[in-house]
Amino acid sequence: MEQQFQVASDGGAGATGTTAIDRGADLLVRVLESEEPMAVTELASAAGLPKSTVSRLLSALERRGLVEQEGERGRLRPGPAILRVAERGMLERNLVELARPALLALAEVSGETVNLGVPGAAGVEHLLQSDGRHFLGAGQWVGRTVDFHCTANGKVFLAFGRALAPAGASALTAYAPGTITDPVVLRAELERVRSDGFAVAVDELETGLAAVAVPVRGVSGEVVAALSVTGPTVRMGPARISELCQALADEAERLSARLGYIEGIEGGAHAA
Repeated sequence: MEQQFQVASDGGAGATGTTAIDRGADLLVRVLESEEPMAVTELASAAGLPKSTVSRLLSALERRGLVEQEGERGRLRPGPAILRVAERGMLERNLVELARPALLALAEVSGETVNLGVPGAAGVEHLLQSDGRHFLGAGQWVGRTVDFHCTANGKVFLAFGRALAPAGASALTAYAPGTITDPVVLRAELERVRSDGFAVAVDELETGLAAVAVPVRGVSGEVVAALSVTGPTVRMGPARISELCQALADEAERLSARLGYIEGIEGGAHAA
């Protein structure tokens, strides 16, 4: 990635010491304050610097994880080092944008509806959705809140301590024939989710609806979101769900890294 910044030097090559620090800091602030990823030429024009100088300074910032390039066009956005020290509000503001490539990739691979969910006070809140290519899909989830115990995303949050299951069997509402309403069975299911690293819900929220979800981790290792693929059971049987688990895990790993997660860090207590 850094090679995209390595262009021929020009009159700006003499920036050293305090001058270079000031210029690098100015570029970083411009990237952080921009609502959209910025191109190198845009940064150079805004900063009033030669493109070669900007390219060299950006290479140094990228090596330290302060900025990163977006796709083949090389537009700049805040890097993982910035995200690791950002406040939670900033992290959540960027979560949707950072997750878009993952959702698009999963929708292309699966052909089904892909969602990004986060734990809310009343259940799973859906922030972003990418629709599959089939006419028979899973509907629109963005803006909807659903219970934790009957959804794949919700089971992820329950299993990894981001939500608490309602106390008592009567509190576990039955939405469909497969809904788990026995607390003992639910605890065993959540143990399996922690062990396997993914959650499945079939005929639990609605008859004929199947979903599989995996956790997305933030800087501390805490689960901050979940990625899921949802579709009708006629297309999402056990074999197909098993195939999708690896694709989900791969995209969740990439998204977690972009959020600043370093593999091996575990945050938060697990709760059944």
